[in-house]
Amino acid sequence: MRKLILILTTVFALTATAQENLYGFTVKDEYEKEVKLEKYRGKVLLIVNTATRCGFTPQYKELQELYDQYKEQGFEILDFPCNQFGAQAPGSIQNIRQFCTENYETTFPLFDKIEVNGANELPLYTWLKSKQGFRSLGKGIKAKFMSGMLKKKDPGYASKSDIKWNFTKFLVDRQGKAIARFEPTQSMKEVAKAVAKAVAE
Repeated sequence: MRKLILILTTVFALTATAQENLYGFTVKDEYEKEVKLEKYRGKVLLIVNTATRCGFTPQYKELQELYDQYKEQGFEILDFPCNQFGAQAPGSIQNIRQFCTENYETTFPLFDKIEVNGANELPLYTWLKSKQGFRSLGKGIKAKFMSGMLKKKDPGYASKSDIKWNFTKFLVDRQGKAIARFEPTQSMKEVAKAVAKAVAE
């Protein structure tokens, strides 16, 4: 049985990574209704795995500011809560929606809670990681601290494409191709600059 699961997981992963763009994927929204990402064709997307009790949670404010600035120009932020990192996205999806609305007045699309690494990872994330692997945590105190934390758990973490923590961001262009990846320790100014460029193209 375990062998069969491993084979099926491998097949699904290969199928996901073979896609040229993200439009073939289907995800679930906050009401557990299926959403075909085809609906976002022609838009610039920022896909983020979020958490409500993380040191990076205040990035919701900057994400909303970014959304307000560019949404009329065909920009969307897709918010995927994930509880895999320090169990920092507890509660139901309704709890998460309430938290985000009350604390950060978020208006961008919220999707169902997912896993981004491992056997149960969302196929969309399998694809994203295959197109934009891990490069660097960037510079600064937060990056240094996170690097030390990750090394304790896995000395070879930097050689793997896995999502390292909450608020990792993938930028997808208007053709549905993943063109950049930003770790949570990287400046939101870098993210904003890349978004502005993608929206203008």
